[in-house]
Amino acid sequence: MTPEERRSLQLTAVSVREGILTGTHGAKAGHPGGSLSAADIFTYLYFREMRIDPKNPQWENRDRFVLSKGHTAPGLYAALAHRGYFPVEDLPTLRHIDSYLQGHPNMNTVPGVDMSTGSLGQGLSAAAGMAKGAKFLHRDVNVYALLGDGELAEGQIWEAAMFAAHYCLDNLCIIADINGLQIDGRTCDVMNSEPVDAKFAAFGCDVVTVDGHDFDQLESAFAAFHKNKGSSKPTCILMKTTKGKGVSYMEDNAGWHGKAPNDEEYAQGMAELAAARKALEV
Repeated sequence: MTPEERRSLQLTAVSVREGILTGTHGAKAGHPGGSLSAADIFTYLYFREMRIDPKNPQWENRDRFVLSKGHTAPGLYAALAHRGYFPVEDLPTLRHIDSYLQGHPNMNTVPGVDMSTGSLGQGLSAAAGMAKGAKFLHRDVNVYALLGDGELAEGQIWEAAMFAAHYCLDNLCIIADINGLQIDGRTCDVMNSEPVDAKFAAFGCDVVTVDGHDFDQLESAFAAFHKNKGSSKPTCILMKTTKGKGVSYMEDNAGWHGKAPNDEEYAQGMAELAAARKALEV
């Protein structure tokens, strides 16, 4: 990755984070913390990794993305909007009664959403089914699923991982956002899922661990996924991240799992992101 490419992704991630704050502030509800921790992976997937066409969201040969932690829809919406699927100006309508941008992704109303999600643990099963379908139809389609570390306590996650390994779904890339926090506190206190890497490996996945805010490390992880094609093993990328990344008062704070910023907090967060943008533009 060239310095220019890296900087472009970093600037886009700032825009995605601004969209997250704008959406949740406009809704006076939503889930900014986990959306912000995943802003960099949303950026990398939609602006570098996936084969997609915003002008043709239903293109049959597109790569698929499933947001298993569906409550972080504000982050997905911000990435989709900046990628050109729908107007950025619609982000403040998040969760409004007459808006198509509801609190969890709806594939029937939001361009670019491949699966309706919200019930934690179910997204990986859907993604595995998509990957199996692509194999059955002999289509060169990759499927990406983003999980939260809190939902790793769901048994369905491990059933899906077992399914993916059994059916040799090397076109499936499982991504886990390991920010260490969930709605009730630290994941290690609520339901400790460590060692996550050993668990996914035991279920038959090829596991890569990275800093989820480092675009060079993300590039290396996805290079490993593509190199792994033909191995008959699904890939699992474990991203170490900070919940609320990019907004100081939200960082590593479980209280911002599902709370919107008020006017003063919104202004502070946007000012911090504006400063981050300015530093990148120097």
